[in-house]
Amino acid sequence: MHDVVIVGAGPVGLFLACELGLAGCSVLVLEREPELRSPWKAAPLGMRGLSAASVGAFYRRGMLHPLLTASGVHHDPGTHSGTDEPSLPRQVGHFAGMMLDPAKVDTAALPFRLPSPALEGMLTDLEAVETVLSEQASKLGVEVRRGVTVSAIAHDDENVVAYAGEHEYAARWLVGCDGGRSTVRGLAGFDFVGSEPQFTGYAMHATIADPEKLRPGFNPAPTGIYLRTHLNGHIGMMDFDGGAFDRSQHPTRRHLQAVLRRVSGTDVTLNDVHLASSFTDRAMQTTTYRQGRVLLAGDAAHIHSPLGGQGLNLGIGDAMNLGWKLAATVHGYAQDGLVDTYTRERHPIGAEVLDWSRAQVAALRPDPHAQAVQGVIRDLIGTRDGTTYVFGRITGSSNRYDLGSEHPMVGRDAPDFRLADGTRLADLMHDGRGVALDFSTDRCLRRSAMGWQSRIRYAAGPARNDLGLGAVFVRPDGTVAWAGDRPCDREAFEQAAGHWFGSPA
Repeated sequence: MHDVVIVGAGPVGLFLACELGLAGCSVLVLEREPELRSPWKAAPLGMRGLSAASVGAFYRRGMLHPLLTASGVHHDPGTHSGTDEPSLPRQVGHFAGMMLDPAKVDTAALPFRLPSPALEGMLTDLEAVETVLSEQASKLGVEVRRGVTVSAIAHDDENVVAYAGEHEYAARWLVGCDGGRSTVRGLAGFDFVGSEPQFTGYAMHATIADPEKLRPGFNPAPTGIYLRTHLNGHIGMMDFDGGAFDRSQHPTRRHLQAVLRRVSGTDVTLNDVHLASSFTDRAMQTTTYRQGRVLLAGDAAHIHSPLGGQGLNLGIGDAMNLGWKLAATVHGYAQDGLVDTYTRERHPIGAEVLDWSRAQVAALRPDPHAQAVQGVIRDLIGTRDGTTYVFGRITGSSNRYDLGSEHPMVGRDAPDFRLADGTRLADLMHDGRGVALDFSTDRCLRRSAMGWQSRIRYAAGPARNDLGLGAVFVRPDGTVAWAGDRPCDREAFEQAAGHWFGSPA
C-alpha cells in the first residue's frame, strides 16, 4: 500500500508527487496517456505562461535552472542590477487582450517585494514542465505508471482503492489531478458548480496562405476575437456562440477557416491545419476540495477560460499548498484539521480566478455594452494604479491567505530574503522544510526552532534587507506563517510553529 496515489501525471500531479516524495512519502502516480511527449504539449499549442508565483515554486525546490534549460530560456527571469531595489518587470500580461505597460507597474506598491531570480513570469511549454518534474519525481523515488485508466474508486475512513481494469491500487489517500474532465471528481461525488459558457474557443497550428491579412496580437471584432502569436501559424479564436460547437464535432479545416474569416473580417485562407482543439469559458468549481480520503487539485477542482493563462498557475499553487500538509498528515505529526486548511485557503483563490476570467469574457463580448466596458478598463489600466492592480492579480503577488493574523506580511508569499553571506531564502527551501529566519543579533529563536529541526530549518544572521523585521517563519509552500518585529517574540514563534507542525519532536 502506498501513502498516496495520484491520478494524473500532468504538471499539477507531478508537482504534487515531487512535494510528497521530498517529504519521504510513498507515492504512485497513475496516468492514462501512455507517453509523456505529445504534439499537444510541445510548442506552439503546448505553450504556457508561468506566473511569478509558479516560477518561485520551481525556484524554491531547486528546479528553476533545469526548467529554464528545458524551456530554452538563457537567462534568469527577474535578473536585476545587483541593487536591493526590485527591477521593473519585463512581462506584465494583459486583461481581456488589453496589454499592460511595464513602465506603469509601481513596484513600490507591491507588498513586501525583494529582488529575486524568480520575480517575473516566463514562457514555456507543457513538455518542458513535465519533463523537469518527471526527472525530479524519479530522483525522489516516485513511481509513475502510464497507460493506466482509473475506472472506479472505493474509500472508507482509513484507506482508498483505485481500480483500473484488473488492477487495484490501494493507498491511505488519493488525489485527483486528472484535469477538467476528471474521472476522480465524478467517481467520488464532488459537487461541481458554476456558470455556463459564452463562447467556443479554438487553438490551432495551421499553414496560412496569406498571413499578412491577420494582425498580430489580440484583435477584438464585432463577432468575436482572434489572437495571432509570434509563433508561425499559431492562431487562437473565440466565437461567441454560447459554447455550442465545443466537442460537438471535430474542428475541420473548412469550419476553422469559416470561423476565422468571420471573427477577423477578412477572406484569409487556411491551406492546412496541423493540429486544432476547441474549448469554452465554462467556469466551474467543486464546493470542497476534499471528500473523505479523496482530494482534488488543479483543473479537476476548477475549470475556467484560458484567458490570462491562470489555469496552470492555479494548479501549481494547489500542489504547493497541499503537498506538505498531506505529508504531515501521512507522517502523523499534523495538527487536527491541517488537510482541511487546503480547501479553506485554496478555494477562495480559485473562486477569484474564476471571477477574473468571467470579467474578461464579459469585457470581450461583441456588443456595445462590452465595448463601453472596454473603454473604461482601458482608461483604468492606462493609470499607474490600475496597471499595478492588474499586475498584482495576474502574477499572484496580491494573493493572501487568511491565517488569522493582523500582521500585513502573514499569509503572503515570502520575499526572497538574502542573508549577508549571500544565502537566499529559496536556497534554504530545497528540502521542503519550513524555514525560521532569525535576523536578531542574539539569535533569539535558535533554542525554540531546535524543537522542530526535522520540520523547520533554522537560519540566522543579518539580511541585505530584512524589511524591518526581527524574524520570519515561512511554511514549506513559501507562505509567511509568522512575522516578528523587533525585539523577537519567542513565545509567538513557538505558538505558530506548533500550530502548523504539531508538538516539538
